[in-house]
Order: sequence, then structure tokens, then C-alpha cells
Amino acid sequence: MAQRTKAVWRLRTRTLELGARTLVMGVVNITPDSFSDGGRFLTPGAAIAHGLTLLDEGANVLDLGAESTRPGARVGSQVSSQAGGDEPAVSAGEEQARLMPALEGILSARPDAIISVDTYKASTARAALEAGAEIVNDVSGFTWDAGLADVCAEFGAGVVIMHTRGRPEEWSKQPQIAGDALVAMVRDGLAESMKTAARAGVALESVVLDAGYGFGKRLEENYTLLARQAELLALGRPLLAGLSRKSFLAHTLAGIQEASAVSREKVSMPSENVSLDARENASLAAMTAAILNGASIVRVHTVRAAVEAARIADAILYG
Repeated sequence: MAQRTKAVWRLRTRTLELGARTLVMGVVNITPDSFSDGGRFLTPGAAIAHGLTLLDEGANVLDLGAESTRPGARVGSQVSSQAGGDEPAVSAGEEQARLMPALEGILSARPDAIISVDTYKASTARAALEAGAEIVNDVSGFTWDAGLADVCAEFGAGVVIMHTRGRPEEWSKQPQIAGDALVAMVRDGLAESMKTAARAGVALESVVLDAGYGFGKRLEENYTLLARQAELLALGRPLLAGLSRKSFLAHTLAGIQEASAVSREKVSMPSENVSLDARENASLAAMTAAILNGASIVRVHTVRAAVEAARIADAILYG
């Protein structure tokens, strides 16, 4: 077990104490194509209702996202497209049209709610922060939009810096990497993103780090990274872990051999046939491992069960 970093996380208008107990970040996907629950909360009313339910179930933070960064997604920014890159599949305008009504509706109902916006676009981050968001959760680690770190610094926002290896359309082609080289790649990538943040004026106390499970990591690499996650604490900031419903968990579950009721032959099901509900126990197991390996915040889709599991993990750490 790893001793977690106890620190203050400075947000836009307030601070959070990290490390004494695990904080739970509940996910609200306002997208038609998320791998997890795409389309269920696309309308403002559904997204608002879901966010309020997650708060009632014990979420400390809500993470609102309006563009899927699932494997294979085409991502980008206005900055990159002006430089000759591909336009993102979801424009900043479309992202904000999905995001802002839900964000504003949740804050209208619960003014004290802590809202994180899951975006890599500077313009979307600005709109969300102006509307009352406290945190920017950037899956790209300040690498997909050159202006995002500046916006975060301007507002004094809390930031989650995630490590991503390439872009979603490149993930399936990444060569395998293991052991020390894998951990070093993630550590060095996060360190470089922290330098980008510092150059823009983002305070160190505003930063939380995320290893980026599933983001450019091949299946088994995620388990290596989870087992050695605590080594990332050497970077000096608390860790967030987002493992909920990830495809590498489904791949492992699909490998479980079952006896056929008819032939008694051993069969295994394809990972894509492992339903989201069937991934929940695995998600809780991975989340608990992340807490015991140094995570102070966990990002989850099912909040009530995560709150209960985190309470047990915290008792193990500090009991």
C-alpha cells in the first residue's frame, strides 16, 4: 500500500483537502457516442437530473463532458486545424451547446456543487469557468490546444492533467511497452505537462495528475501501470484514477472460461459482449486497487457503490 500525498487542491473559488479520504468524481457524459453511456444524458434535462442524482449519492465533484474521446475518436482543436490538422469530430460550438445548459442547470439547483469540465478546448474551458465550473479535466495534458493552459491560469482553475499517448485514432497502432519503460513514459509525460502548466502560470497547488488508463495504453499495460501507480507520487501532486468501465477490464472478463451448458466445451465471450453492468464489479476492484496505490480521487460512473468501496479502502489505509 502507498501513503497518499496529503495536499490542498486549489480550485477557482475554493480549495479541497486531498489525501485524508478518497474523493469521488461522478461522470456525466453529455454525448451521443460515449463508450459508456452515450446518448442516455444527451438532453439538458436528462444530464441535469443525472448530475443531481450523483450528488445525492455522494459525489464530491461532477465531471461533465460533451465530447467523447473513446478509442478511434477524431479529436483536435481550432489551433491544430488552423495549422493544417483535421477538424475535430465535435466543434467547440457543438460541445458548448451540449455542455452549458447542463452545467448551468446543475449549478442553478445546487449552487455549491463542484463542477469539473472534461475538455481539451480552451474556448470551452473559458465558457465553463465563466459559468461557474471550478476544474478543467484535460485528457491531453495540455497538448491538443495550446491555449488551454493559459485559460486555466487566467481563472485560477483547478486542473487535472492526464497522460495520453497519442490521439484516439492512433491508440490501436501503438507499439507495446512494459515495465520500467512504461512507467517512465507516463512519469516523464506528466512532468512535461506540468512544465507547460507552470510556464502558463498555473499554480502547482492547482494540479492533480492522472495516469490516463486506457488512453494510449495497450491492454496489459494498464495493469502494470495500476500496480506501479504510486511511483507517480514522486511528481509531488495527488493522483486521480479513472478506471470505471474501461475496455481493458472487459477484455480480462472476456477471458474467463465458461463451461457451455450444451457441449461442456470451454468458451470465452468477445470483450465487446461484456456489458457495462457486467463491468461494475471489475471497476470497483480496479478502483480499490488504485486507492491503495496512492489515488486521492476516483472518477466513476456508479457513485453510490464507489463511495462505499472507497470508505473501506480508506479504512484499510488509515485504520
